[in-house]
Amino acid sequence: MLTAALTLNPAAWAVDVHTVDFKKTVQPVLREYCYDCHGDGESRGGVALDSLASTNLAASRDVWWRVLKNLRAGLMPPAKKSQPTLAQKEAIQQWIKDAVFEVNPLNPDPGRVTIRRLNRVEYQNTIRDLLGVEFDAPGEFPPDDTGHGFDNIGDVLTMPPMLLEKYLVAAEKIIGQAVPTVKEVAPEQVISGNEFQADAGKRNSDALSLSYYAPAFVTNLCNVTQAGKYQLAVDLMVNEKYVDDVFDYNKCELIFRADGKTLLKKAFSWEGGKPYHFNYDQSWSAGKHQLDFELRPLTPGAEQTRTLSMQITSVTVRGPMNRESAVKPKNYARFFPKAIPANAAGRREYARELLGDFARRAFRRPVDQDTTDRLVKLAENVYRQPGRTFEAGVAAGMVAVLASPRFIFREEKIEAEGTSPASLPRVSQSAEAPPHPALSPAGGEGGVSPGEGVRGFRTPGLRMPLENEDYALVDEYALASRLSYFLWSSMPDEELFQQAAAGTLRKNLSAQVARMLADQRADALEKNFVGQWLQARDIDTVPIEARSVLAREQKFDPQQDALRKRFRELNEKPEASLTPEEKTELAGLRATFRARQQPPRAVLAGDLRRAMRQETEDVFAYILREDRSLLELLDSDYTFVNERLAGHYGIPDVTGPKMRRVTLPPDSPRGGILTEGTVLVVTSNPTRTSPVKRGAFILDNILGTPSLPPPPNIPPLEDANKGLTNRAPTLRETLAAHRENALCASCHNRMDPPGLALENFNALGMWRTQEFGQPIDPSGQLATGEKFTNIQELKHILVTNHAEDFYRTITQKLLTYALGRGLDYYDVETVDQIVARVEQSGGKPSALLTGIVESAPFQKTRSAARASAATGENLKGKL
Repeated sequence: MLTAALTLNPAAWAVDVHTVDFKKTVQPVLREYCYDCHGDGESRGGVALDSLASTNLAASRDVWWRVLKNLRAGLMPPAKKSQPTLAQKEAIQQWIKDAVFEVNPLNPDPGRVTIRRLNRVEYQNTIRDLLGVEFDAPGEFPPDDTGHGFDNIGDVLTMPPMLLEKYLVAAEKIIGQAVPTVKEVAPEQVISGNEFQADAGKRNSDALSLSYYAPAFVTNLCNVTQAGKYQLAVDLMVNEKYVDDVFDYNKCELIFRADGKTLLKKAFSWEGGKPYHFNYDQSWSAGKHQLDFELRPLTPGAEQTRTLSMQITSVTVRGPMNRESAVKPKNYARFFPKAIPANAAGRREYARELLGDFARRAFRRPVDQDTTDRLVKLAENVYRQPGRTFEAGVAAGMVAVLASPRFIFREEKIEAEGTSPASLPRVSQSAEAPPHPALSPAGGEGGVSPGEGVRGFRTPGLRMPLENEDYALVDEYALASRLSYFLWSSMPDEELFQQAAAGTLRKNLSAQVARMLADQRADALEKNFVGQWLQARDIDTVPIEARSVLAREQKFDPQQDALRKRFRELNEKPEASLTPEEKTELAGLRATFRARQQPPRAVLAGDLRRAMRQETEDVFAYILREDRSLLELLDSDYTFVNERLAGHYGIPDVTGPKMRRVTLPPDSPRGGILTEGTVLVVTSNPTRTSPVKRGAFILDNILGTPSLPPPPNIPPLEDANKGLTNRAPTLRETLAAHRENALCASCHNRMDPPGLALENFNALGMWRTQEFGQPIDPSGQLATGEKFTNIQELKHILVTNHAEDFYRTITQKLLTYALGRGLDYYDVETVDQIVARVEQSGGKPSALLTGIVESAPFQKTRSAARASAATGENLKGKL
């Protein structure tokens, strides 16, 4: 009778089988290894596992998810406690996935879909590939919010009114720059800055960038074949190399002459990165005309604290300004490949052809007739006006396309019924359950061994009832966009559009991924994913005070330390509160420090920062494109450097500015992302290293076990050793004192050891052996029990003992980036399947990428999202 009831009520059957399996297989393990802290009346950390197992499992998924993570990472039970066997751990993990998460390995939950706005990088790249225009989205739009470590997360990419206005302005600006609105323009020739050469009789530092500190003279002869009126457009930019936070008072005067006549004479100061544009009308005869730039230093006695230079970007010569000399505008044939018909009907059809194709590519899918009709009507309303051109009307239609939500947001629809490929099988929702193991004789026919029922999806012949699993494939146009914005941070190319139109993209994913990775646009994956996962983007702006950093490598001077503390004390006071005596004292201290100040032996100038970021990107790109083991990201015998970065690292025999692969000596501490300058610098404080930040970085981005946020009102780390006055404490000593506080110890015991392993690298990313005259001790022990004496041993431990943890972490990070959403408990099965694929391949990136693009979350959407996923219905009326 009970068997019949369970057969008629599949949900009851499922609950019963999980309960029996918990009591027979899981609970004994928890009682032996976990209940001393999390059961039998104990609830350390607010977790009592015995009570959770007897309550609604769905309501306690977050807690069981933490249990799963800690069990896999080896954090629970703690390393000093006795440990369950691998088989016992596997049983608990499988029970959590089957009973609590209710996963179906044959048809994993693809998760929710949030309609995604293009972020700044995606918008900029899409405009480039759509129109051939280099639009400065970071300069025009406000920064994108980030979520889960990335700036392409749909939930945080909101649309505030200010941004909407900027999109409208940008659409007009971009089309105005890209699309010609007339048939003819004056001819022009562009003379780039490096075409100007130094005159033999003058001094010149460089033919393109002229130093503020030395006189320079460059010239070029421009030949015109016709006499007439011409326009000269001069483009300049002031450049600088950053040296701490110091102002450079140097100035220069730049003179521009045409045929000896002075057209520009202007003084320039420190205005780094600011562009200048000047126009001058000239009447020229046919023949050669001399164009000169002369730079004169105006402050030869001022201290040179930066490297300021005047960049000669270009001089554009337009003319002659007469109709007989007119030519087709640049890119005219790209946007208007055929002759414009003379009659109204012909113009209308040509406008339909042009705007329909443009909207198809901009919206990244075929466009319905109603939308095309509205675009054509808009174009007609413009070009029918007196004095307006056909080209201007088409341009107006293109502005409307770029201002449309269907361009700004990534529109997705679901695949038509009956088109699901065999590679992604749909699982039937009606099934007959086998007899429960507890209701069959042991070993009898039709019975299953204890624990097998909860893993029934993997057992041949076992098909359990599946609820709420009506998932739908996204259509191939949506898949093309998901693929291109994942690998290129840009729109699909024509190859992807053709595959989507033919319905063959899903069948040819592997070939398309290989093709796309070989494309230069795949650099976006390295720059945008790596730039955020490893925080390489931050190297451009992170503040580092080189003098303070390097001062920690000198022997401690109590007198100097007292003066510095007094200076900071006075300098931090409001000026109005200082007494006359204190003002005099502060001025004296400032003068003393300036007199003693020497240029630091190393600074994080712009070229060095760029080389550090390039190293991180190049290492990832090399492993990705050569399909080498992902574990080489943790430890390798090579890196990528140029002369500037090699000198900073102490690597000999590297010359020139070009980055190249170098093999490291066997005893080198370098090799792997942890010892790259980007990671070492961005995880430091402005004046010193931060073992806490570095340790937290390893826990989060390498091991996938992020620490909890610090509690409020934590005193500064330096306060832990305030009583020590005869010498400066090392960071290891300071952290040891900080951990004496029990509130701090629980997190710092995990963070500090891996962070201290990197203490031989200062906040500039340079190798050092001592701090304040004391030897640096990089030894430690991970929370999982492994001991190490230096960074080389730590990297070896990560590769040999924590490869699966790293595979899972990079899978989670890359999947988050690919999907544009954070991962949830229902993604655990998808991640596990990808990790298993990566492990089987020996850690190859190809297995990781293929696993992601073939996964259910990448290819499917929940049926509940049918109405919202078919965003064409939502966006179609909002052109």
